[in-house]
Amino acid sequence: MSTSTATIPKTAPFTEEDVALLNRVVGPASAVQRAWLAGFLAGVESVSGQAQPAAPARPAEPLTIVYASESGNSEKLASDMAKAARKNGLKPTIIDMADLDLAALKSAKRLVMIAATWGEGEPPARATRAYGELMGSGAPRLDGIEFGVLALGDTAYAEFCAIGKALDARLEALGGKRVVERVDCDLDFAEPAARWIGDAAKALTPPDADRGRVIEVDFGKTTAAPNTDIVEAEIVEHVNLNSSRSDKETVHLALAFEGAAPAYEPGDSFDLYAENDPAYVDDLLKAAGLSGDEALRAELIKSRDVTTLSLKTVETYAAQTGHHYVKALIADGEAKAWIAGRQLIDLIATFPIALTAEQLRALTRPLAPRAYSIASSRREVGEEAHLLISAVRYETHGRARKGVASNYVAERLKCGGRVRVKLKPNKHFALPAGDRDIIMVGPGTGVAPFRAFVQERRATQATGKSWLFFGDRQFTHDFLYQLDWQGALKDGALTRMDVAFSRDRPEKIYVQHRLWEQRRDLIEWLDGGANFYVCGDAKAMAKDVRATLVRAYADVKALSPDAAEQAVVALERDKRYLQDTY
Repeated sequence: MSTSTATIPKTAPFTEEDVALLNRVVGPASAVQRAWLAGFLAGVESVSGQAQPAAPARPAEPLTIVYASESGNSEKLASDMAKAARKNGLKPTIIDMADLDLAALKSAKRLVMIAATWGEGEPPARATRAYGELMGSGAPRLDGIEFGVLALGDTAYAEFCAIGKALDARLEALGGKRVVERVDCDLDFAEPAARWIGDAAKALTPPDADRGRVIEVDFGKTTAAPNTDIVEAEIVEHVNLNSSRSDKETVHLALAFEGAAPAYEPGDSFDLYAENDPAYVDDLLKAAGLSGDEALRAELIKSRDVTTLSLKTVETYAAQTGHHYVKALIADGEAKAWIAGRQLIDLIATFPIALTAEQLRALTRPLAPRAYSIASSRREVGEEAHLLISAVRYETHGRARKGVASNYVAERLKCGGRVRVKLKPNKHFALPAGDRDIIMVGPGTGVAPFRAFVQERRATQATGKSWLFFGDRQFTHDFLYQLDWQGALKDGALTRMDVAFSRDRPEKIYVQHRLWEQRRDLIEWLDGGANFYVCGDAKAMAKDVRATLVRAYADVKALSPDAAEQAVVALERDKRYLQDTY
């Protein structure tokens, strides 16, 4: 006769050492022993000198946690918030804003919202519908609901944490009672977010929650999470996929690992830890009058963001130096417009003043990794991982600019070299069951995850059909992974492919034009249950693709604009319209 093993969960209100000690006793205990122990503890509680009736236990107080996430950070923090809430005797429920039913908020007593801001002040793509409804005139009153908001953003953008700020103000306007002040987090959010979560858990816990409460324990089944530690990989392939006559450089980067590769799935990405261009750092140090500081130079190259110029940076510079013209720029309200298209070196070179090493360091922030979609399936490439990275190069205000991570890869990484990466799972951009059809829209490097999708479908012998829309500048010079797609069409891993090369004809053609041309077949596939995936540029392409799909529904099915919009909203609600944009 076998006995099951009981394990005290880490969410129990004990220290890690106490949990380990309890597990050594309770874990191997038999059912009889555990029953005896339960009775003994019940007896201890009921006897204190003389028997007294025990106060009835109260159920744990509920807490609703809503997250709006693009890259997964808000979702992870929502999970951290739930753990803290359980330890304080609350019963948390986590809701993705993409799945939020506003009517359900009216019954909430306590509410936490953790929201990222995407691009220039926009909500994460999946949260757009619910966010719009909450900000609209039809939102329900939330009188008396206790709430707190944690905002995530990037000071490189003018509308820093705009979504979190807007939600905080909106919840108050709808009658909510703010019990913890909002915190706006930059890319280095871990410490301030952890402090806020601790404060929020305390503020949202009723004063008498310790008396007779039932501790909420999460006994849900858990699966082993993939390793998301930073690991070092060797570069075994470094190939420019554009021809020598192209004005682009797109690198296929193959990484090999010591032992097994991180357990990535199609749709996941890797955070790549880059270093700054030494030539740029030298120019920056020269402008600041710090050329001889080798220790500072090494630090700036390896670990500080030395390019981002934000309004906060300008304000810090003015406060540190007292520079008259910089202070005037802020006072006149012109700083926000001035920083557009400029970097930190422009500020120091345009308004020069000798800086100390500490002053220059204070103008920077930690250098964040850059996420790149994984362009391979482990079932086909084994213990490797492939990335597709386009070198970003442009000119503004008379100065040549380079993307930090993309040019680190293109210009300074070589075969045999090593690079640090960290797996970034994305369960919201995963393949469906093998018998489900898929439509993939991925111009430029947006095609990366779809190479992984096609490899995976081939390796698993999926029976569903697959259709790829790809676009770039020129057929001859910029057809990324052309041989892969031709092979996949031949062996059936890819059913159909439509391409758009914008510079091959006088009138520019993009993927959304091909979608429109094929709208009848497109709607037929979607009516048959196909999933629709979009990866790539969020500013224009993703919006144009969605608008084209709405038009396609209106045209093919003779729907009104509102009805066509609702058809696409239904795809989003059913998690059949999936985006991974940047």
